[in-house]
Amino acid sequence: MKKSMKILGATALVLFATASIGATAASAHTDAPRGKGAEKTVTLTANLEQLNGSGASGKATAIVRNQKISHIEVHAKGLTPNAPHAQHIHYGQQALNECPTLALDTDGNGRINTVEGLPAYGPVVVSLTTTGDTLPSSVLAVDRYPVADKTGMFHYSRDNIEFTAVAGTGYTAAGGTAKQIADSVRAGEGVVVIHGVDYNRNGIYDFTAGKSELNPAFPSEATDPAACGVLELK
Repeated sequence: MKKSMKILGATALVLFATASIGATAASAHTDAPRGKGAEKTVTLTANLEQLNGSGASGKATAIVRNQKISHIEVHAKGLTPNAPHAQHIHYGQQALNECPTLALDTDGNGRINTVEGLPAYGPVVVSLTTTGDTLPSSVLAVDRYPVADKTGMFHYSRDNIEFTAVAGTGYTAAGGTAKQIADSVRAGEGVVVIHGVDYNRNGIYDFTAGKSELNPAFPSEATDPAACGVLELK
């Protein structure tokens, strides 16, 4: 039986947050780094290109200083209309820090799911929510992500997003610190990924393409990546 993301409601956060994607945020925030290099403010831009034949595209721009994203904007089009689209910044010290290709399609179904893409873009380090926290644990807080309009577009902006320590990002067994992750993103190694692909174009996220590898309660259409781009210095 088909199910829409609209009826998944508040259970989405709980289910998706427990998915094994190697992205657990530490609650403590480290002090801002000192020194001329650490205080450098940079503007990063990502040209978002489609994944999984979604037809989505867009642009993300982020201003990063110290351990904070002082401002970020994401403008996207070609997405599933009237549907929520989870979006994140990914990074991993041992990842390629780039967008995935079909070479990572390990199950041979012709699509890249979220877990298959991890070697390319790494775990979630920031959840680009519209309100509330931006921790990796909010990877799919459905009621706090942008909803594409009837034409498949959304325009997102947010200020003062703090980086946090994140497990699974490398550096040590405990993961990367807020400073290490912020420095790497500022250096041009962060990857923006937007999720949600309506493969059969019926206007909802359903189970036609199977269950999400993250949690069988979710359709893969809801969690598969739709667009991706690397935040680079321009």
